[in-house]
Amino acid sequence: MLLEKTATGFTLSLDGCEILRHAADNPALFAGRGEERMDMYRGNFDIEDYVVERVALAHAEVEGDTIRLSNAPGQPVRLVLTVEGDSLLLAAPDASINRLWLRTVAGKDEHVWGGGEQMSYFDLRGRRFPLWTSEPGVGRDKTTEITFQSDVTGKAGGDYYNTNYPQPTYISSRRYALHVDTTAYAVFDFRRETFHEVEVWEVPEKIEFFAADTFRDLVGKLSLRFGRQPELPEWVYGGAIIGLKDGKTSFERLEKIRAAGVKVSGLWCEDWVGLRHTSFGARLFWDWVGNEERYPHLRQKIAELADENIRFLGYVNPYLCVDGSLFPEAEASGYFATDAEGKTALVDFGEFDCGVVDFTNPDAAAWFAERVIGENMLDYGLSGWMADFGEYLPIDVKLANGVDAKRMHNAWPTLWAEVNARAVASRGKTGEALFFMRAGYTGVQAHCPLLWGGDQSVDFSRHDGLVTVISGALSSGLLGNAYHHSDIGGYTSLFGNVRTAELLMRWAEMAAFTPVMRSHEGNRPRDNLQIDQDEVVLAHFARMTAIYVHLAPYLKVLSAEAAETGLPVQRPFFLHHEDDRATYAIQDAYLYGADLLVAPVWRAGETERTVYLPKGARWVHVWSGAAHEGGREVTVAAPLGQPPVFYRAGAAHEKLFADIGTL
Repeated sequence: MLLEKTATGFTLSLDGCEILRHAADNPALFAGRGEERMDMYRGNFDIEDYVVERVALAHAEVEGDTIRLSNAPGQPVRLVLTVEGDSLLLAAPDASINRLWLRTVAGKDEHVWGGGEQMSYFDLRGRRFPLWTSEPGVGRDKTTEITFQSDVTGKAGGDYYNTNYPQPTYISSRRYALHVDTTAYAVFDFRRETFHEVEVWEVPEKIEFFAADTFRDLVGKLSLRFGRQPELPEWVYGGAIIGLKDGKTSFERLEKIRAAGVKVSGLWCEDWVGLRHTSFGARLFWDWVGNEERYPHLRQKIAELADENIRFLGYVNPYLCVDGSLFPEAEASGYFATDAEGKTALVDFGEFDCGVVDFTNPDAAAWFAERVIGENMLDYGLSGWMADFGEYLPIDVKLANGVDAKRMHNAWPTLWAEVNARAVASRGKTGEALFFMRAGYTGVQAHCPLLWGGDQSVDFSRHDGLVTVISGALSSGLLGNAYHHSDIGGYTSLFGNVRTAELLMRWAEMAAFTPVMRSHEGNRPRDNLQIDQDEVVLAHFARMTAIYVHLAPYLKVLSAEAAETGLPVQRPFFLHHEDDRATYAIQDAYLYGADLLVAPVWRAGETERTVYLPKGARWVHVWSGAAHEGGREVTVAAPLGQPPVFYRAGAAHEKLFADIGTL
């Protein structure tokens, strides 16, 4: 990093790339104060800020590696920047500052990616992205009826920027990355032509910069900084993880599914803990103990499945219901977050209350890892689980570490992931047990072995349907999350919106070319088509699992590569074709490793797709065998069962890829 003094300011460059340009008449830093209003309603947030002060820190005094900033010459120093390695250290002598705005240099044709897991837009340029972990919202498009209905009935509509997994890190097509070391509410604003603006609701201790000659090397550096996942468990390659929540009937349905030729690696039963019946319908009983009334002889069943190379997976979240067996134990030990009066803070989840296990208390975190996950889940025989609700920390509770819950809210998913990973490590099962999370923040990569895309709607919608999973995989993958997957068929069914057979089949086609295939019955199983309720759907699903298993040798190579280099399994085209700028904004197709190109059909009724093929390779269509030179668009037939997939001619696994068309 090079700091250079100028006539009225300074410039800051990294490997020859100018990142900051500050002058008295064009300042790069602003500071001030704000008064925020935050309202939370079941994981959804209404947030606004009243800016009391925003002042340009126009005057800069540069001495060595230190920059002192003030409003004007002769005024008190309000902010001090120190260049240390490839980072900027920040300190504020003015304790009143609780807002900071930083402007970085932007290029006219620059592309920007990252921001955590972004579901609507992969290229962030031209838009503003608040970074706050929350429910992503239902519909996520304020112009649609479903989003409107969700807003009116439950304040749950969401918008394009809402995400379970934000992260204050972006990657520029100028081959550098910026990361803000903060857990405070932040905003990335990429709407201006000449600068990007980073807003942080505190003075962060550090802003880190990364640069590399190639995007692949840059991704490698970020994965080293944030953490890398182990290789996928060997058992995963055996087929799909089948999600059923039908009590003991789940085992009978699994046998029917297997008899239809479906390759199965696991049975995932969210309801392994039993159900609670409310006016809203059946809900899981949030007491993390196997319920052998709903699942008789469950431990024996788990062992029998294991004998057939099928693993059993469950569900857990960081809450404990007040009428469960674990609540009194945790409360007696003081393991819950508290309210203003020092009593256990209770959260209403709709006709039942829960306590929040306080993971800032080391004893509480250790207890949950050992007592709940270690004893009740791993020792019971579970090989994996959904680790849900990391984004739900209420912002008004009191925590053991004394830090304001507003500051801990973004940090919570990473703490939650760490508790799960600690339990897995305690049993020597890292790289063997597989838990998956939708919530995330900086550092979750070091603990969570697998992301899932959250609760998409059961449809083809642009901002909440099948296509959003691709953008989520690509954006999070650039930041060190090697493995991503989704609920096959989507999850959220509201206001008459239900699955179609076409949706289930198209989603399964995409899932066959992702690290993990996993089905889900959705939030309203009885209202929605399931894979075992339609013979055509079931036969199609079986064939897609055969393709997934067929590609296991290739996926194993990609998994090893991810552990070694940090490269994700699903990759944006430009990661291997960075000289082809036509690839920079593509978000509805991806490379599966370097050698397979996958362009899922994501619009209803579509039976052909036009696909851009990157320059520098010949691409072979797996279904027709036709070869195409890269650097242009091609239109191919895409009937059900033949999603647009191409392989790179001359690839090491060329024979394996060519044989996809015979399955």
